[in-house]
Amino acid sequence: MLESVIQQKSLKFALEIIHLYIKLQKQQVYMLLKQLLQSRTSIGVNVKEASGGQIRKDFLAKMYIAYKEARKTKY
Repeated sequence: MLESVIQQKSLKFALEIIHLYIKLQKQQVYMLLKQLLQSRTSIGVNVKEASGGQIRKDFLAKMYIAYKEARKTKY
């Protein structure tokens, strides 16, 4: 099954954040690392869940959660 552009980009971004997390952890920069990793990877998880939504309402709810997590990560 083909993945959407959003799914591809959210996965790529999640992997970038994981690499950043590892780099900062090695430098012992722990402040906000856990929150950054959690909010960033949550975006991809919710986008993936949205694609499996049974009704439009499920899809929109999961995409909105992904959007909120993206805003949190950006902040």
